[in-house]
Amino acid sequence: MKFRPLHDRIVVRRIDAEEKTAGGIIIPDTAKEKPQQGEVIAVGPGARNEQGQLVPLDVKAGDTVLFGKWSGTEVKIDGEDLLIMKESDIMGVLEESIAQKKAA
Repeated sequence: MKFRPLHDRIVVRRIDAEEKTAGGIIIPDTAKEKPQQGEVIAVGPGARNEQGQLVPLDVKAGDTVLFGKWSGTEVKIDGEDLLIMKESDIMGVLEESIAQKKAA
């Protein structure tokens, strides 16, 4: 199934948190906090301003974003847990530095 969000909504897949601490201790699922970082899967066309013009979103599919701990609505689409949130729930986009891109 293909899902297309409406207006200024965005579909995000959470990026799993580390399973171990820096000291090597394994963290059980029940003690883990939900990650606040995710990959944008789909975006809506944008919101309308007061003049009725369509204002496109700043994020696009494939972006890695940071969002608030309690942001979005959890949904299950094709057996996959996803979040649907408004663009305003996103705090920022993580961008790779030039040095990281050259090393990869």
